[in-house]
Amino acid sequence: MLFTLRSKTVFRETSRYILLYNLLFADTVLLVQSQLLYILAACRITLTYPVCGVLIMLANLTYVISPLTLVVMSLERYVAVCYPLRHAAIITIRNTGMAIIVIWAFSSLNVLIQVLLLLNFSFEDLQSLQMKNFCGKESMLLNLMSDLYEKACNGLVFISASVAVTCSYVGVMVAARSASADKASAQKARKTLLLHLVQLGLSLSSTIHNPLLIAMSKVLDRIIVVRIQNVLYVCIIIFPRCLSSLIYGIRDQTIRPILMNNLCCHSLCVSATPAKAKICIITS
Repeated sequence: MLFTLRSKTVFRETSRYILLYNLLFADTVLLVQSQLLYILAACRITLTYPVCGVLIMLANLTYVISPLTLVVMSLERYVAVCYPLRHAAIITIRNTGMAIIVIWAFSSLNVLIQVLLLLNFSFEDLQSLQMKNFCGKESMLLNLMSDLYEKACNGLVFISASVAVTCSYVGVMVAARSASADKASAQKARKTLLLHLVQLGLSLSSTIHNPLLIAMSKVLDRIIVVRIQNVLYVCIIIFPRCLSSLIYGIRDQTIRPILMNNLCCHSLCVSATPAKAKICIITS
């Protein structure tokens, strides 16, 4: 999907595709980081606190970007349906770029605050910088302030994003009932915004992954907890991050044919009969 969104000019010069690329890029980085930590844990490899801190802060950087990008994408759909004549003037490439810069700046500021809170911890009290447990987000919440800030920031971001997407959804529904509205466009935008709400809900569910495992480990056998952990990891961590690719890769009529061609390894289609039957020759 990332390659597809950079392969054509229409994708590079359309605001919603630029926002989609930003969303998929952040989710991809988060998936790579989570997969790396999962493999390290499966191989029973522990890290030092500085190395683990870098990986966790990288995840925190991209973790906030997804809901904020969904908000901007929802507002873009709202403007397209409710203010179609002003859409081209409001949703420009320049404004989209500025929105992305603001999103990354906010996320970077969040990470900077988390690093400053982490530096307040007395690492000299530790016997060694080598971690005894596997690297994870909870492992780097070494003091109460870090834990409270993490919960407060995530709660604020997800509540604000949910309110913004919900308001956009309601606005599109109201606009769809008006006589002057484009019914087909409004219906498609309504479904897209509803999917954005589902994405936000699934992303929010990832915050209960570790607390839920900790609670279950107190009452269930270790083998059962490990099996449940694998299921939760796929359903709560991986699936929500893949949902954007599935939604736009399958539903979007502009992306789908180009994506399918890329997935077929850039097959060369040669006309075989006067009826335009095609034989695909795989080149790679």
